[in-house]
Amino acid sequence: MVRLALYATGGCLLLSLAAAGAWAVPATGSTGSLNAPAKVSIAIPAQALSTALIALGQQANVQVLTAGDEVADLRSAGVKGQLTVDEAMTSLLRGTDLDFAAYDAGTVVVKQREAPDVPSSGHGRQTIEPLAPTVTPLAPISVQNAANDNGYKIDATRGATRTDSRLVDVPQSVSVVTRDAMSTQQAISVGDVVRQVAGVQYVDGLVGPPLFRIRGFNAGNGMTDGMPNGVARTEDLPPLIAIDRIEVLKGPEAILGDASVSNNFGGSLNVVMKKPQRDPVHELTFSMSRYDGARVGIDLAGTVNGSDSVTYRLIAAGNYADHSPQGYQGQRGGYLAPSIAWQGASTRVMVGAERVDNRVPSPDHTVLLGNTLATASPESVRLGSPTDHAIFRTTRLFYSLDQAIAPNWTFRSQGQYVRQKNSGQGWSLVGNSDGPGAVGAVARSYRYSDAYYTLQNDIMGCFDQGFLKHTVVLGFDFSRTHAGSGSDTNAVVRTRVLPYDVFSSAMLPSARTQTTSSLAVDDVQPLGGSWSTSTGIFLQDQITIGERWDVLLAIRRTTYELETQSTPYAGQRTTREAQWIPKAGVVYKATPDISIYANTVSGFQADALLGENGQPLPPAKSRQVEAGVKFDLFDRNARLTAAVYRIHLDHSVDLVSPEPPYFATPGPGQTNRGLELEFAGQIAPGLALLASYTNAHIRNHDGTPTTGAPRQQFSTWVSYRFQHAPLQAWGIGAGVIARSHSLGRTSIDGEYFGIPGQASVETNVSYYGSNWRATLGVKNLFARTLYAVNFDAAFVPIREGRVVMLSGVYDF
Repeated sequence: MVRLALYATGGCLLLSLAAAGAWAVPATGSTGSLNAPAKVSIAIPAQALSTALIALGQQANVQVLTAGDEVADLRSAGVKGQLTVDEAMTSLLRGTDLDFAAYDAGTVVVKQREAPDVPSSGHGRQTIEPLAPTVTPLAPISVQNAANDNGYKIDATRGATRTDSRLVDVPQSVSVVTRDAMSTQQAISVGDVVRQVAGVQYVDGLVGPPLFRIRGFNAGNGMTDGMPNGVARTEDLPPLIAIDRIEVLKGPEAILGDASVSNNFGGSLNVVMKKPQRDPVHELTFSMSRYDGARVGIDLAGTVNGSDSVTYRLIAAGNYADHSPQGYQGQRGGYLAPSIAWQGASTRVMVGAERVDNRVPSPDHTVLLGNTLATASPESVRLGSPTDHAIFRTTRLFYSLDQAIAPNWTFRSQGQYVRQKNSGQGWSLVGNSDGPGAVGAVARSYRYSDAYYTLQNDIMGCFDQGFLKHTVVLGFDFSRTHAGSGSDTNAVVRTRVLPYDVFSSAMLPSARTQTTSSLAVDDVQPLGGSWSTSTGIFLQDQITIGERWDVLLAIRRTTYELETQSTPYAGQRTTREAQWIPKAGVVYKATPDISIYANTVSGFQADALLGENGQPLPPAKSRQVEAGVKFDLFDRNARLTAAVYRIHLDHSVDLVSPEPPYFATPGPGQTNRGLELEFAGQIAPGLALLASYTNAHIRNHDGTPTTGAPRQQFSTWVSYRFQHAPLQAWGIGAGVIARSHSLGRTSIDGEYFGIPGQASVETNVSYYGSNWRATLGVKNLFARTLYAVNFDAAFVPIREGRVVMLSGVYDF
């Protein structure tokens, strides 16, 4: 028969399916005695029973077999000392209706305690013999940093609360995209992944990085493993082979330390990286398509020299494509990420590095020759040089430490140092009325570098007051961003408008050859530097009240420094400010499968620009109110989340004066409201579904129309793995991504133009071998011309037509 093993290796919860005979358990003198009586050092603080069992598996080097439903809602008081596995298991399960039994010398089975069978007639007390454990493969436990996801549904997160928390206990909308969802949809980038999430949009850039938008706002710099990034990570994000999962946290996330210069009032992306683990991984992935070219990656993990305490992970990837449909050339990239971890009795340490080197050609795009898309230049016409591109080089060093410091208390520390170098060159076009195809061509190039580091220290404790159970986090954060300086690293934009006709002019030359120092330079003085230092104190209490209520209370005090640069109109100065950021939420469990929640949370964004008095502008502030309900459906194999929200922002993007000295004034505020529906999970054996719907309304407080804001978005993806011969090795998938119309606005004259609603259909078929899988898919099945959700008339990004892709994975 098949057995389901849930056990811990290297901090990850893994699923192991292994062929086995009948469950023959060695006879024991008591329920659950292991053959190995040796005592080991155990230090497990009070926490969810599921994660406590994982910790025991790590510290005692045993496998713990269970079923997710049996332990999903239970907590353990923890255990500490020199104990046998029997003694540790007895303590962890105390107060529950669970028991344990030994399967073999290194495997423990957790099961429901059997009730005595007492006869109704007077035959005396019956002696109960130990029973062989029965393990039913129900819904598995899912915890943060699980190496393998079981389908599309995830049950836990760390990014939203900085603790391992069940999603149903978190009073917030959190969308988690699993490894299975990424692979079955043939996603090749983070942008591909998040487009399925309710309320999320992806907007291309010309020669700079694209943007993510959540609930109508830019998503800020995002987070990596819960650590805020000092500067935006988009084209330098790791390839998907290196990512364990992607969490989309809805609502302002300044309370977690992400007070991005590029705002995150609508939410934040948290990229969770793969970690070292004991369970061996030897995985080769590949994909091939006409315009994306070839991608290949390798993922290796396991123990070092057979040591159970030292584990590693090594991920390498590369890609190359010759040209885009319009002929932009030179897409290529490389990635390398080694990491190593050591696990002791009460300590876990991990260190690693990451290197990203990507050359990204200019996106295919057209230009509006009037004020509608009907006047756009032909899609086959390239509006620049084949060499237009951007380069992103990032080096990241990181560490993490988990240390049990007392019964029920743990110290966690993690940090990263990141160095980025970006450069780019390309042509942008400006309006011109001299003819039907006449525009002005402007060569642009830039070089930029920065560095930042983040340090995050948390002390976490759990204590029980009977009816009340507390999980407390006290944290201290420090981050510093150093923007590049000097002529070699500052962004450089040289402009000279050249007459150009998109129909008859010759090919434009390399933009870099046209951006020499002999050309005129825009007379724009730097208005200010980035806020460079941020420190924060974080306090959070997750309170469980009885069986039905969960309350989350958190507050953060962020202190930041804003270093303004010297200009002809204002001298250099440093401004120090502090901001209190509260968050509160409540969850009511109407039934074990229905959770109703509400929250309120504040956000802010430091402003680096100078106002009319030469002083930095005040930070923009926001407040979100959200309410929703989470349904666990289909025997808890799927979840439906419904959320309504309102975000009020006091002032938005700054307005810069058109004449020197180019001082800024706060822009108008916004109020964003919306309804989001998301479904993820398995609805029948082999049949899984992802679906989302967004209905959003954005109102500018000055009455102007909103741009790039479709009222409705919809996406769905369904996959089916055939369950019976002769098709048992085959699977199919299909999906639709659609949105309603929106508005764009020209930057030259401020005219509005319509962006039509669109839909794209994708489908694929997969074959599953014994240790490999291959998928043949078609993206944009009906070869529609696909536009971005927001763009300027001078840059209208488009997606190529129908694309056929072959992808696969080989476990060796």
